[in-house]
Parts: sequence; C-alpha cells; structure tokens
Amino acid sequence: MSTYSSKSTRMLELFSANRLADETGLRAAIGGHSELQPVIEHLLSLPHVFAYIVSVWDRSIEMISQVIDFPDDAKEYRSSLARKILDNVSVYALALPIESLTRDVAKDIGCYRAFVEGAQPVLCALSTMKFADVRSLGRDPNLFGMERNDRSINMQASQDAPKRNRQNACITIDTSLFVKLGVAVPTTKEAATSLSTYILAELKKILSVCILTMYFSTSFDSSPKFYLSLLRRTELVGDIKALLFSNVEESAKDVTFEISFPEDAESSTERCVYPMMQPMKATLYFDNANGFGEWRILISNEAYKHLREHRRADKKIFTIIYKKIKRLSHGQFSTENHKRLNELNEGIPVFEANMTEDLRLVYQIDCVPDQDGESERQVIKVYGIYRHSELGRIWNALGNHLARRGAEYQRRCIFRTKPAGGVILPASFPLMETEPEIPAIPLDLSAKDMEHLQSLLVLEKYVTFSQAFLHSLIANQDVHHVFMLSPQEQKVVECTTSCYVLGRSGTGKTTTMLFKMLGIQRAWELSAVDMPKPRQIFVTKSRMLATKVKEYFTKLLESLAMAGYTLQEIAELKAQRVEDDLIDLDDAPESHVPARYSQLEDKHFPLFVTFDRLARMIAADIFNMDDPETRRSAELFFNINDTEAHDSIVTYAVFEKQYWPHFSQCFTRKLDSWLVFSEFMGVIKGSEQALGFQDGFLDRTSYLRLSCRSNPIFANQRDILYDMFENYRKLKKQKRHFDVADRTHAILKVLRNQTFPGQQVDYLYVDEAQDNLLIDAMVLRRLCKNSDGLFWAGDTAQTISAGSSFRFDDLKSFVYRMERHNSSIAPTGAPVHQPMMFQLTTNYRSHNGIVNCAHSVIELITKFWPNAIDRLQPEKGMVDGVKPVFFTDVENDARCKQFLIGEDANKLEFGAHQCILVRDEAAVKKLREKVGDIGMIMTLYDSKGLEFDDVLLYNFFGDSAIDESRWRVVLNGVQGQGYVPDFYRDEIRYAAICNELKLLYVGITRARKNIWIFDTSAKSDAIRTFWKSQNLISTCARDTDVSPLAVSSAPEEWASSGRSLFLHKRYPQAIHCFKRANLHREVKVCEAYLLREAARSNVGVALLNVQQGAFTAAAEAFADCGAAATGNERREYYRISADCYARRQALKAPDTHLKEAAESDLTAKKYHKAGSLEKTLHVPTNYDTVIPEKTVTDLRTHKKQSSPCAYILFV
Repeated sequence: MSTYSSKSTRMLELFSANRLADETGLRAAIGGHSELQPVIEHLLSLPHVFAYIVSVWDRSIEMISQVIDFPDDAKEYRSSLARKILDNVSVYALALPIESLTRDVAKDIGCYRAFVEGAQPVLCALSTMKFADVRSLGRDPNLFGMERNDRSINMQASQDAPKRNRQNACITIDTSLFVKLGVAVPTTKEAATSLSTYILAELKKILSVCILTMYFSTSFDSSPKFYLSLLRRTELVGDIKALLFSNVEESAKDVTFEISFPEDAESSTERCVYPMMQPMKATLYFDNANGFGEWRILISNEAYKHLREHRRADKKIFTIIYKKIKRLSHGQFSTENHKRLNELNEGIPVFEANMTEDLRLVYQIDCVPDQDGESERQVIKVYGIYRHSELGRIWNALGNHLARRGAEYQRRCIFRTKPAGGVILPASFPLMETEPEIPAIPLDLSAKDMEHLQSLLVLEKYVTFSQAFLHSLIANQDVHHVFMLSPQEQKVVECTTSCYVLGRSGTGKTTTMLFKMLGIQRAWELSAVDMPKPRQIFVTKSRMLATKVKEYFTKLLESLAMAGYTLQEIAELKAQRVEDDLIDLDDAPESHVPARYSQLEDKHFPLFVTFDRLARMIAADIFNMDDPETRRSAELFFNINDTEAHDSIVTYAVFEKQYWPHFSQCFTRKLDSWLVFSEFMGVIKGSEQALGFQDGFLDRTSYLRLSCRSNPIFANQRDILYDMFENYRKLKKQKRHFDVADRTHAILKVLRNQTFPGQQVDYLYVDEAQDNLLIDAMVLRRLCKNSDGLFWAGDTAQTISAGSSFRFDDLKSFVYRMERHNSSIAPTGAPVHQPMMFQLTTNYRSHNGIVNCAHSVIELITKFWPNAIDRLQPEKGMVDGVKPVFFTDVENDARCKQFLIGEDANKLEFGAHQCILVRDEAAVKKLREKVGDIGMIMTLYDSKGLEFDDVLLYNFFGDSAIDESRWRVVLNGVQGQGYVPDFYRDEIRYAAICNELKLLYVGITRARKNIWIFDTSAKSDAIRTFWKSQNLISTCARDTDVSPLAVSSAPEEWASSGRSLFLHKRYPQAIHCFKRANLHREVKVCEAYLLREAARSNVGVALLNVQQGAFTAAAEAFADCGAAATGNERREYYRISADCYARRQALKAPDTHLKEAAESDLTAKKYHKAGSLEKTLHVPTNYDTVIPEKTVTDLRTHKKQSSPCAYILFV
C-alpha cells in the first residue's frame, strides 16, 4: 500500500467515531495543536476525511464554529479557510450517490457548486479592472439579475444589460467568466464594487447553508438544510465512509454472481479516464460560425439540403442566403427578413425572410435548453429555403401544432427583448416545467402536406450553423453533423452512472449511445491534461448495425474536425459519394480487429463489434490449445475460417433444418420451432438460474416450477418442452455441435480460474440487449472495469430473435446481484451505485395514428402478462396521422387484388417503400399464387429491424394457430362487452396469445406512414372490436370505394431499398428491388448469396451429392460475379467462390477463378482441405511472396510426409 494510503488510513483511525466520542479521543485527534485552523486545513487536504468527520461526530461544531470568520474583501477570501471549506464540501457533495438524492436536492448541489466554482475567477477579474468612466449604476435595483428563492440561486443574467455595455471597460477581460456566473460585466468602479460585495454575500449565505446547517439545526430555519439531511443521514453513512475507503484501499476484485474470479490486475499507477464525463457535455454543444451573432442558428436537414443545392447551382445566391442568415444571427430583424408567414391566430409564429425575388427562408423563433442545462434560450430554427409558390397552408398547421406545447412555450417564443441600437438579443428563461399538451385539432391538409409536416416535426434533425457546418458547405461535402437532442435524450447522454435505456421502436436509443461515446471521445481529444485514451466498446448482435454505427461515428468525428481546416485545406477537399460494396458484412474480414482480445490497443478504440466476435476474441485468449479437454472447444469457438466450426454452430436455421424434423410430429405440429428454440436458449440454458447448475441448464424440476406469469409461452406444455430439450441435447452430442449458450458457459467456466485477458474497457455500450442471452451479461460485465460505465439499451417488446427471452427487469436484477456479490467477495467500501433507468417515449419514426394502435397492443400484453415485457410509460408520436385501416369482408381473390393494386395489374405494384407482411413462408407462397409478384412480401420475423413507409399486414389472424375462442380474451379490454372469457380462471390456456401480440406489435411498428390490416377471418373479430372501442382504427368493408394501396417508385428508390435489404440479408426481397431498378449485376450477386444460403441449409440434411451440387452452384455463381466486379468486390466474390469449392470436397475450379483472391494463403488452405493436391502445389509457387511463411512451411511439411514425390514438386 502506498505512503499516501497508509497516511489516509492512519487519519481515518485517528478520527474514527469511537475515538471522537469522548474528550480523550478528541485530544488525541487534534494532537495538542494550539490552533484549530491547521487541524481543519489538514482534514481538508485529505480526500473525503473532512466530510466523514462531520457525518459521524456531532462535536465537530466545537472546532469549526471557532474558526469561521467570513472575509469581506475579495483578496482575503482567496486565501481564507472559508473558501477552502466551500470548495471541499461543494465538490464532495457531487460525489454522493445520485440515486440516493431527490431530484431537487441533486439540482441544488449542482447549482451551489457552479456558483462557488465561478465566483473566484470573477472576483479576481473585478480586483484588476480599471475604469475611465465613473458613472454610478447603483440606482439599478437589479443590477446583476440575481435573486434568491427558497431553494437555489437564480443565476439568470439580466436582460437589461446588453453586450454593448461590456465595451466600456478600459482593459481586456474574459467576459465569459461573467456570463458563466450569470452576471453582467460592470462598466463602472461602483458597479464592480457592488458586484464584488454581492458575490461575497452570496458565498457567505451558501457557506451558512452548506456548513452551518450541518450543526445548527435550529439557527437557520429559513435556509435549506439539505447538507444536514445528507451528511447526517444514517443510511448515507456507509456511502460517505465508502468514498473515503475508495481512496485508501485497493480496487475491488473482479467477480461475478455466485462465481469467484481471480483479481483482474490493473496497474495501480494507471491514470483514471473517468473525469472525461465531467467536461463531456460541452463537447456536444457548438457555437455559431465565426462572425455570427448571439442568436444561435439551428438548421434542419431539409434546409441543409437546400443550402448545398444552392451552393452547387449558384454561388452568388448562396452568398446572399449566407449573409441573410448571418444578419438574423445578429438580431437585426426587419420587415424584409422577419415577416410572419402563418396567420396571426395560427399558433406559434413562423416567419419568412426574402432572399431573392422568388426565394424565401422560413424560420421560427424557438426556445430550447441552453448548454448549462439550467436555463432555456431563444434560438432561430431554419426549416428550409423555398420558392414563393411553395409556401402553402402547411405553415398554419405547423404553428398550430407547435402551440399544443402550452401557453408558456408560446409566450417564450413570442417574447422579444428591448431593442438596443436596432439589435434584439435572444432572451433566456428558467427551465420550463412540462405543461399538459393541448388536444389536437383535425388538420385539413393534403397527403403531401401531411407528409411534409410529419417530416418537419418528427424526422428532421437540427444542427448548429457552426464553423464545421460552414466549412462543409464551402467544401461541398455531404457529411453528418452532431444534431440537437431532446431534453430526455440529453439526460441519458450526460448520465454519469451506468444506465438502462428502454424505448420502443424508433425512440432514439442507439442515438443516445452514439452521442455519449462521441462526447467522451471528444472530451479526451480536446483535454489539455495528459490522460489515457478512454477505451469504449459498442456491442450488438448484428454485424450490420455495428458497422453502420461505426461509420456514422467516424463521419461525425470527421465533420467536427472540419472546423479546424484552413481555406486552403477546404479547397483541396472534393465532393465525393462512395457507394458501399455489395458484400455481406459477415463475410468481410475485420482486418482492423485482432484475433485475440489481449491484442487490442488504444488505436482500436472506440471499438464497434458484435457479441459473437467479442466472444471469439476472448475465447482465443483463454482456451488452452494444449489441453485436450478444451482444444476442440477452442477451435470451434474462435476459428472463424474453419468450415467445421461454421457448420457446428446450432443457429436457428440449423435447428430448424437438422433438429426440428427429428422431434415427434405430435409435438411439432402444435408448436412453433422459433419459440421452442428461444425457450431452449433463453430460459433453460441462458437464464440466470441456469448458472446455478453444473451442466449449464435447468433441471426438469426447476423448469417446471418457473412462474407462469413471467414465462407464459409454454406454461401448459413444459413437460413436453423438456422432453424435446433432452432429445435436442442427445442429437447435439451425436453431431458434435454446440450452441451460443454452450459457448458462454464455457467462457465463464474458464474465467473462474483465470484473470481476464488484456486490459478491461472503461465504457461498455450494449445495444439491442434483448437479442442476447441473459448469461451473456456476465461476460460483458466482466469486460468493463468501471462500474459506472455500463450502458444497456433495448426493447423487450421486440424480443422475437431466436434464442432471446428476457426482460430488462431481469437484467437489472442480475447485474445488481453481480455488483453486490463483487462487493462481498472483494469489499472495498466503494458504493454500489444503482444504474439510472431511462425511458424514451417519443417515437421519431411514426405518427400518433400508428403509435397509439401499437401501444394498445402493449397494454394488452401488460394487462394479462405484466411480467412478460418491461412496463414503460405510454409512447407518443410528435404529430397526428392516419389511423390504421382494417379491411374486412373481401370474399374473393379478384377483390383482394383490386384492393392492393387496382384494376390494371400490369401498370401498378407496391413501391420500394411498401411491404406486405405475412406470418410465415407458407403464407408468402400462398399470397404470391393469389396476387402474383406485386411487391415485397416477407415474414414478420424477417421484418425485424426494417421499416417502410406503408405496411400491409396480411391475414395475420387467419393464419394464426390460435383458435377464435382464445383470441376473444382480448375483449376483456372492452368495457360493456358482455360475456368474455375469464382469463384468470385458466391463464395457461391463453398463454400463447402473449407471443401473438408481440408479433402483432412488431408488424404494426414497421410502418412510418400507413398500416393496413387485411384479414377476413373470424379470428380477427375480437381485436377489431377492441380497437374500434378505443377509436384506434378505420374499417373498410366490402362496398367501400377505396383507392389502390400501391404506389409507384423511381429506379433510384428501388436501388436504395435493394441495398438496405441486402445488408439485412433479405436476398429475395433485394432481388425484387434490384430487378425493378434494372440493376442486373446486383441481381446476380443476390442470387449467388441466396444459393450459398441454400447450400448451407443443406449441410447435415440433404444427401452428400445434393450438398456438393449446391455448393458447386454457389461457387460458380460467385465466380461469375467476381469476373464482372472490380476492386474489393472482385476479391471477396472470388474468396467466397474458393470457400464454396472447398466445402463441396470435390474441387474442380479453374485457376482463373481463384488466383484473383488476395488472401492466397487462405485459398491454399482451402485447396488443401478440399483434397486437391495439384491445386495446393500451384498456389505456393504462384504466391510465394504473398502467402505467410508459416502457411507455406506447414503445407510443405504436410506434403513431405504424405507424398515424397509431391514434396519434390513442391520445393
């Protein structure tokens, strides 16, 4: 233990509660000092000791009361004991566990600390200021714009002291110090003296509140006694003591729930990176571009698009627009640039500014939270630049919709400060309490205008017209910019503890993760202090999501860097649009990520990776290749290029093809293979309870005892399920297969006796956490050394991924028990901070017509199965919209086709942003036979993660395995319905409805604009009655005259949709899109991937010659694609072709197909594995300078042993 730690420990013992309980202990503590001030100063010099003494010893008043003598002079205050005490206690209070504080108390603590911190530099500046003008401003009764209230200091700057007054000072000062403190810069000596006196008086009051109320519970009844209530609370004594012990004890050993792990060594001298969280907030706040005024300019995506268009088309017009915006930023409003566009009685004012004779800039004076988070400020929000003829009725609707936020919001938008010299400055206000939203008035808008309104209110992101933004315009670069978050999202990003973020589809969960990562990274980059780079890792189940988030993160960093570019550097930038390669991301080599976790370096962070890849990296480190018991597991778990390893993983596709047919048909015809696999992986093997069993799965008794409420899916079939599970285990053992739960259990088993390999990360972000197993959380928790650095996000209402079956409440409890167990195994006294829970309830994808209908489904689930999903606050959209339309009584195929595409089927089909969702592949085939190839049709399971403008949910209830009588249970949600089934008399009978409703929710939430439900089955009557009773749908019956649902799309739209679907591995739908876009090469690529997918599904199922034929067809298809491609695509297609040839085990590939593969060592290995001696010999000869020496040596050694003649040829 260090000298400092020993000294701190001795001080703690000296000033313990027992020692200080009597006069003897007191004398021993103060050591016979004749003066008490040195004793207090010594206590203040030791982190947390002073506050600890106060918390445990009532008689500390005898020391402090004798030395508090608050100075009246600013220079004396600088070196006074009062300042030292104020600094110590105000900083200390910030370290108290936030979950133990009320919201008001936490806010007060931050408010006091901000004033204490900002006061000293202002006092220093005041003492050095000199003035030529001695006019007195003492007559102003509110000179500094500061008033006391019952709880806190109102640090609102006076709006009556405009910036021009600051110009009168005769010396250069940093005016930002005064702005930060919330006071005006004085312009006379008298004003400076008054301000100094005022600040000292406020500090004295704070000291009275912060310190004296700790002791005089009756002397300061008019002051808030929150410090007394904090430091004297018995339940906080442990936390206060823990803060002290965390400085004198070694860090906690890394352990997990009910499993003791060895300590994960971290350097004791390693500098902490966690202070990055403190300045992080400022890194995501941007000022206007150089030369702009006080009005912050926010630009919508649409306005950014318009600016770029004018920048490319006519630089002269662009310059005019730029100057007009700059003039607005200076508050120089006139009838020319500040003319109201909407009518006077149409809510919040919307203005237009003349750009040219025909162009108009449309904007609004908005009020948004300021950087400090303690106030709101007026800003200018620019919606776009339009021609005069484009200014329609939509702006009246926009003003009315904005006015729904309440009268106070409207007052703040309308308010203007008093003009000074023709300039109006933006006003600031205290944070506004949320007002009840005013009910909406039906909007009389066209479909096009409704779409535009939704875009402005829901889909648009607003960015500051910063220097980086301006440079991107000058360089004509299409880059991503950091946009303004909602207040709730901002709270998530600025959270300093671990957190759980729950939200339904489209509520911004991933955005908050990304911005928090960006803020921490930027804080480190901009820090003047030499600190280690924060290691941040983003983990998700989807490779596509991990790749896209990484790309977005990188583009945001690049856009921020543009602020520092010179004009010469900007001129050298060229506008470019790089189109992604058409390659399955799971095939693309991750060359930037090492094979082993221990090989990660600072340059790899932030790291964006799938959990699968992360698990393989950890396995590569911890499994012993020399140990026969773990060698095969090691090879299978982390050898990504090994065919056997790929074929040995039991994915859902493998389970469905190779396992499901082996179960008894009397079981399988009544059960869903997807749900059964999820029960095996998520409950029997992947639950927290499974960790308590040596074999890594629940025994039959424990499984049967699970609660029916929290696990309702198979509540009445568990004996059958466990029989099937035992058969599954036998088959898996025979096939020498493993599943993802086996891998996680194997990793945890090894980690019981090993330290964690490599350096742990500082911040861990897990997106779509519900797609992982619950036991995966234990591996992930072990990965992060910072107990306050965990970020879990997801939505268990979307838990339809195979193998997934848990709630966030389960995850919270599991992580909590892990933290408690860690503390009990390696007690350090450090407080276990409970993670914050956030709920994001604003839907940025869909309007209220869709959101409300989807939420009603969630309400049904939580009504009957309250433990099946996490209960969240009601979700809300930003704007109203069209209700879902329920089509009924369509009696024949012709009428159905007419509803979908109209009378002339040859000219109209579903567009690129429309989709038909059905229950399963059989339903896809059946519908295509009925209506032909009219558009994209996919299953509900395949639609997860996708979104479309319009969705048709076809025959969802009719194709359900649930009978009509059980569907009627939803009528319990209809008041006055009469007879309805009694759910609580036979809960098990209705258990399957829970998953049906989850599927229904997924289907509804795929739509952004329209959801149509087409179902003629009697099974749909109950849910339709339920929705109609709540006025959530419109119905369309047999005789209703309705326009066709299908709309046309341009080839560019089809191409864009095709690429999106390709990235999601939806190859049949991508083929449909590329055909409509006349992109024949892309069609061939999708067909090749589809052939490989089919070949893989035949492994272990079809006859050997059928398997070989399937891989041959795929190999030849990829070879053809490689011949037609260039660059990276060419290399990748040939590599996949080589892999498919190797897997057919009868290689007859032309050399021209395989020599194009850049990874020649891999190609050689595949030739060798496929048994082609001749091909293997030629590869080293042709690629000796490319193939790694070890690969060549291994191949030569093997050939020498197996064939002396071949060896002679080889060398």
